Amino acid sequence: MTIANIMVAVDLGAHARDRVRLAAHLADDFQGRLIGVAAEMPDYSWAPAGPTPGGAYGYPSIQEAVLDDLKQAHAAFQEATAGCSRTEWRSKLEYPSAFLTSQAAVADLMVLGRGRDGNSYLTVDPGEILMCLGLPVLVVPPSVDHLDVKRVAVGWKNTREARRAVRDALPFLKRAAEAVVVAVDDGRGSDDTRDVLAFLQAHDVYATSVRTEAQGIGAAEALVDAAAECGADLIVTGAYGHGRLREWVFGGVTRNLLVGSPVCCLMSH
Repeated sequence: MTIANIMVAVDLGAHARDRVRLAAHLADDFQGRLIGVAAEMPDYSWAPAGPTPGGAYGYPSIQEAVLDDLKQAHAAFQEATAGCSRTEWRSKLEYPSAFLTSQAAVADLMVLGRGRDGNSYLTVDPGEILMCLGLPVLVVPPSVDHLDVKRVAVGWKNTREARRAVRDALPFLKRAAEAVVVAVDDGRGSDDTRDVLAFLQAHDVYATSVRTEAQGIGAAEALVDAAAECGADLIVTGAYGHGRLREWVFGGVTRNLLVGSPVCCLMSH
């Protein structure tokens, strides 16, 4: 089991190059192809209308500015992937989330940043993308440019999303020295880990399990703490098991990991 095509979202934010470098390293590790994608929709709302010089030249100048942004994103991608064996670039005048979703059929994995960083017209909301892609999403925190996958922490609840995340993460889990299945008790008990351990061991993944209590902190924080204790550089978890709207209104594991995890998170919905 491998990853043949990795797609990475590129913007003009301060951490975009680090994210692309990480994706490039992964593509080379899996002997796959890296596809950079960027999109921006021109904002014509402020352009003057009518038979005026501003109206005549406003629309082309706005479009030219967007094309320049995409050229800069392409240049950043080329710089960050120097030495990467197989790359491809795709860009378009389009809304970023819609464009990424339309291109996702070719990808095994999508690599994203946390969200609003730099030019907001070029960036995507990882929570929104998670809901519509149908792909595993690797969310990279700021200033992280490499992922060794030495140890993986698997946040476990016996849900559809978590089961899918474990299967989607198998290419990473099989490369790791150890996977630690973390069952967090948030006051309502923790799910049995025996079946998921058996599943991982059947796929030649060395896996152990731990149980941890939230103890007044959120389940996401408890999972991050457990990952830190076992030295994990990757967290695997299902995303939005209770629905995205409920999570963003009332808080939830997915939202809190997207906002604050210090290590990469591989998520599936």
